[in-house]
Amino acid sequence: MSAIVAYIHQDKPRAALTFAENLYKTIQTLTHSPYKYRQSIYFNDENIRDLIYKGYTIVYKVYLEEEKILLIDIFNKNKR
Repeated sequence: MSAIVAYIHQDKPRAALTFAENLYKTIQTLTHSPYKYRQSIYFNDENIRDLIYKGYTIVYKVYLEEEKILLIDIFNKNKR
């Protein structure tokens, strides 16, 4: 995530900070509703989900029994 924030910061420092804070808050909500977002289109596993946030895809895996969420990747499909 730091690379994304650094990229945004080049042109809009304040927007980069807001982006990071809001994305962090969104990710934190996953602890209460880990299956809120769609099953990943990149993996054939119902525990791997895609959270779409402002054009970025955050791929994460839910470990329900361990009560953990692992962030796998964050990317903008248009910039890959």
